[in-house]
Amino acid sequence: MKLKLITVGKLKEKYLKDGIAEYQKRLGRFCKLEMVELPDEKTPDKASESENQAIMAKEAERILAKISDREFVIALAIEGDQFPSEKFSQILEDITVKGYSNLTFIIGGSLGLSPSVKKRANLLMSFGKLTLPHQLMKLVLIEQIYRAFMIQQGSPYHK
Repeated sequence: MKLKLITVGKLKEKYLKDGIAEYQKRLGRFCKLEMVELPDEKTPDKASESENQAIMAKEAERILAKISDREFVIALAIEGDQFPSEKFSQILEDITVKGYSNLTFIIGGSLGLSPSVKKRANLLMSFGKLTLPHQLMKLVLIEQIYRAFMIQQGSPYHK
């Protein structure tokens, strides 16, 4: 399976880079992981709604350019469905059973994802109503992906 993680914004903090690198290494036995970091648009402090929409549209163009028609896309969005880890693991397994070998996750920038990206997604997923920095969300997501594979293996990693 090929896994792609598309994120908007550059990862800067060393502790997050280190954590992500650790899970990326662990995931190597289950899948080929590609990390795609796209530049975020600068958002003025008191941007109008139309300015925010324009920013999200530019970021959406960059995101959609990195996705093919044959990829199963899971976009992280606050209004998405929430799953316990076991259900998430089952969803990943079901995706491969349905014939998808390319799975893409998307984490948007500080304004979130545009409607066009959400529309392209096969599944909208949420980790809850809390707002988390998108850099931290990248670490949380990659750990949960690793956990999902470990659940499929029957590993004691997930207790």
